Amino acid sequence: MNPSLAPDLITDVRELLQFPFMVSALEAGTIVAVLAAVAGWYVVLRSQAFTSHTLSVMAFPGAAGASLLGLPVSLGYYAACTAAALALVRPGGRSGGAGGRSRGLGGKTAVVGTVQTVGLAAGFLFLSLNRAVLSSPDSLLFGTFLGITQGQVLALALVATGVLAVLAAIGRPLLFATVDREAARAGGVPVAALDAVFLIVLALAIAATSQLTGALLVFALLVAPAACAQLVTAKPLAGLALSIVLALLIVWLALTLAYFTVYPVGFYATTLAFGLYVGLRLRARRRRA
Repeated sequence: MNPSLAPDLITDVRELLQFPFMVSALEAGTIVAVLAAVAGWYVVLRSQAFTSHTLSVMAFPGAAGASLLGLPVSLGYYAACTAAALALVRPGGRSGGAGGRSRGLGGKTAVVGTVQTVGLAAGFLFLSLNRAVLSSPDSLLFGTFLGITQGQVLALALVATGVLAVLAAIGRPLLFATVDREAARAGGVPVAALDAVFLIVLALAIAATSQLTGALLVFALLVAPAACAQLVTAKPLAGLALSIVLALLIVWLALTLAYFTVYPVGFYATTLAFGLYVGLRLRARRRRA
């Protein structure tokens, strides 16, 4: 029997925090929300939504394959997402996003789509070979807050720290290369190298986030808060900060609703993110009218 929401907020918060597993889930959710918001802000700005979706899909065969081999599932997330990112890095450093315009949209999307198709096929193969995963694939695909340990929280914190440190180091030139690629290249910015580094960093961020939202729904948390923020403001720092705030609210509310109901956290995160984006998009249209 699921716990029920109380009439007052303080009682509900106490209910959430009385179990160590829920405290760990909230800590992990906070980490992945900040990580996804920062990486996602660049994803939206660089028009790499399709690429990020492919990398999130690759978390599925990674986790299923690791389980089949008896390895930690989190290791499978990181290995598969990173391998996919390396596969998407093109000669000269161009990747499936803002950096691949010279080869045309068709070639760019074909590579990304091929990697995604291979990943899905491998994932379903691994599921069919592993009865243990077949018995409970929902948490793998749609996320869960159960079973998150302090060890996992620490690992997420270490990965997030590394990713955010790299993004902080390359943030300014990456923004320059995203806004005006040719001017950045002419100014001596290593545009191709930035493309490759960002793609690998993005893969790590997606692998970390997938452990909470599930492999198929990480895309919503990665893209929606940043897209919402960019509907509100075009200023980089303000947009980045707003993206983090929105991601935190979505994750905290999703975890709360998942705890008090029978539905997975990924479902709530996706629904809240979509609803927020639709609301802000309608607001922007009314203002233009």
